[in-house]
Amino acid sequence: MLKIQDLIAGIIALIFVCVLVFPVTVSSERTENTAMWGFTPSRNLVSDETGLPEKWNPKSGENIKWKAELGSQSYAGPVIIGGKVFVGTNNQGLRNPKLTGDRGVIMAFNEVDGAFLWQSTHTKLPAGRVNDWPQQGICSTPFIEGNRLYYISNRCEVVCIDTEGFRDGENDGPFTDETDTTEIDGDIIWKYDMMEELDVFPHNLATCSPVGAGDLLFVITANGVDEGHIHIPSPFAPSFIAVNKNTGELAWESDLPGEDILHGQWSNPAYAEINGVPQVILPGGDGWVYSLEPETGKLIWKFDCNPKDSVWELGGRGTRNAIISTPVIYNDRVYVGVGQDPEHGEGVGHLWAIDATGSGDVTTTADVWHFGDENYNRTISTVAIHDGLLYAADLSGFFYCLNAETGEHYWTYDTYAAIWGSPFVADGKVYIGDEDGDVSVFSTGKQMELIYEVNMGSAVYTTPVANDKVLYIVSRNTLFAIAEK
Repeated sequence: MLKIQDLIAGIIALIFVCVLVFPVTVSSERTENTAMWGFTPSRNLVSDETGLPEKWNPKSGENIKWKAELGSQSYAGPVIIGGKVFVGTNNQGLRNPKLTGDRGVIMAFNEVDGAFLWQSTHTKLPAGRVNDWPQQGICSTPFIEGNRLYYISNRCEVVCIDTEGFRDGENDGPFTDETDTTEIDGDIIWKYDMMEELDVFPHNLATCSPVGAGDLLFVITANGVDEGHIHIPSPFAPSFIAVNKNTGELAWESDLPGEDILHGQWSNPAYAEINGVPQVILPGGDGWVYSLEPETGKLIWKFDCNPKDSVWELGGRGTRNAIISTPVIYNDRVYVGVGQDPEHGEGVGHLWAIDATGSGDVTTTADVWHFGDENYNRTISTVAIHDGLLYAADLSGFFYCLNAETGEHYWTYDTYAAIWGSPFVADGKVYIGDEDGDVSVFSTGKQMELIYEVNMGSAVYTTPVANDKVLYIVSRNTLFAIAEK
């Protein structure tokens, strides 16, 4: 069933404690001037938006407000804030004739009409696909706070840029070495090179969508195996770090899971106050979920998301899985599914509800419920939880509705195509895209009701989002704004 073309070998949508440079105040509340993958640091893909369309047609133009050309591969975003829409893509949709060749690109568009505003680009790493897979662009969905946008470049850098680019006529610092400073270029505030500073060895591509709290930005570094998929070139390089959002200076690092990395590390962190305890939740490349103290990086608890008799084998032939989906924090629980690089094909997966209030190794004590074995396949998708219902997808193309409290299975829908993106819940509807380019719209509820299905013209590897009654969908090469007319 799985039909994947032009694969990214590692995906495409992250202890030793150092002394903090500055005192840190950590808060889990989302403010109106923040935007990110999953809307809030808890990463639950649910919105209170209303008035969203349930039908549209890209061919006829029905309910298509505007559309904008992207590169040939797009996996990051969209993120909407401050009248702009931000998307990660490659350089095939060339915007600046001076900046040619294969690059990772963050593009900014006008929210009202889709006009292109500016872009930030990054050339490829010299080692090639072992560190930086060709033509995959930027796969990191930005974390945005005020006029600062944070993402991970294809060069394994944590990057902070000005949301206005150079359109405001100012070159903000401390980084002021840009050579491209026209009004369509990005304005870099600071960069932190994880390969140079921490000896990180990203496998295939650095993709983390970071999350921030207080003065800190949390990142999964993408440290992984070598080109032969056997050795870990930098086993003691950190997999998890925190940097100061204001300066780009390292606050702490953790080398968990160290020498136990299976392949690569392409997941994203989540953050919340759980039972009164601030926690940053980080999926490791060994298939474990780790909870760390946000201010220090000290371990709070860990959970093995694979059965103890599972075995890792090269090429995905084994039964042990890594974690590529993003953990969702909901009612003091962490919900997360396991999977592998899509190039490894289909296999048995597991979806877990984990009690996040414990300490130490909680594998045998924090398993609230488990959905898997023959019922659920490998996944790279993130769940969405609303009104007691959990919506989840797997790579084999099945879309599920479960009871979030008990794990009871209500219904399954077969899309007949691989699903890379995640479900989005808003306005009484659930939206989900697939690799064939179809977007399906369901009514929320215990009974399956398919409202509509439409093809977007190319694969949808991303997750739909909404803002101000407009639905935004990124296909492989196009950004769509969709609204009732």
